[in-house]
Amino acid sequence: MERILTTQLAAHAGEQVVLRGWLHRQRRLSRVAFVVLRDRAGTAQIVVDEGLDLLPETVIEVRGQAVPSEQAPGGVEVHEAQLRVLAQPTAPPPVELHRPEPRESLPVRLDHAQVSLRHPAVRERFKQAARAVAAFRRTLEELEFTEIQSPKIVGAATEGGANVFRVDYFGRDAFLAQSPQLYKQMMVGVFERVFETGPVFRAEPHETGRHLAEYYSLDAELGFIEDHRDVMRVVERCVRAMLTAVGAPVPEQIPVVRFADVRTGSEPDLAPADERRICAEFGELVFVEGFPTAKRAFYTHPGPDPEWSNSFDLLYRGLEIVSGSQRLHRYDDYVAALRARGLDPGPFADYLDAFRWGIPPHGGFALGLERFIAQVAGVSNVREVTLFPRDRTRLRP
Repeated sequence: MERILTTQLAAHAGEQVVLRGWLHRQRRLSRVAFVVLRDRAGTAQIVVDEGLDLLPETVIEVRGQAVPSEQAPGGVEVHEAQLRVLAQPTAPPPVELHRPEPRESLPVRLDHAQVSLRHPAVRERFKQAARAVAAFRRTLEELEFTEIQSPKIVGAATEGGANVFRVDYFGRDAFLAQSPQLYKQMMVGVFERVFETGPVFRAEPHETGRHLAEYYSLDAELGFIEDHRDVMRVVERCVRAMLTAVGAPVPEQIPVVRFADVRTGSEPDLAPADERRICAEFGELVFVEGFPTAKRAFYTHPGPDPEWSNSFDLLYRGLEIVSGSQRLHRYDDYVAALRARGLDPGPFADYLDAFRWGIPPHGGFALGLERFIAQVAGVSNVREVTLFPRDRTRLRP
């Protein structure tokens, strides 16, 4: 007999069925006992004649009759159950998985991620992440973007030497890539429109709820644009699709405000409190454009007033989730921009060579997946939505 999932049980009422999954919970009453079985789709209630001496998370197979029941979750439960143990835990789980929400502290859950990630509410966050990435990919493919895979081991720390991880590469110094930025710009000369999803690495010393040493970035770059507003339109289309995919509200419009109009004092960037204040005033999703050129990366295109750049952030529920800009596209402009910042163009030679042979006006953006899902889920720490977080102190499991 073929296995069915718990969510298919109602369609098989009155039939003999086979379920396989984990023993999620047991309840004993005076004359009967109930076992809740959990699989990848959900849970189902199993009626057994007497209590079972089994630990939670025992892997079981259940054969029995699917019977309608108003008291059962989903309206159907399994009677006349024959239960077979497929794998037995060696000890009780260190976390309780049957609670509506986890009760253990975050450090405890992270230390035991192998089992704590099984909690249905926690697992759902990662299913949402998968749906969001699929929506991002689908949207850009509809816009004729080509997916690329850039190196994660690079020979120079060209995006900022202070926040890179150094590795031994067959006796030579190499670095973990901080982003696919330079490569996706090169690929504009090949495909015009490209995107990439994958891990990026930052040697972040911060112990905050919004920073990780390794996170998942959704990147895109497109050629033949007029300015950064063309990039913002692509961002909006992607984010709308991602919000729809995870069942989150989608605003009718996303307001656009100028950095100079919403900043506090003379600060060159937005503080976390500013991001929260702006969303409280303008809405859940807000574009902030026109950041100071000196604050942005060397490849950022200045605006009509060169003090301000053709750049933007997208804030979602009080947190920056996207950063993007129009890029420089002429070789001489790059050399001048690097020298103006006291940087030697030499280490950038491979990157700059792409501009020697013609790259069109272009721009792009990066979206932090963990930040996006954290805001959707309403959690304040991105470690809550990271399978196995890596930060300054955590390197296991």
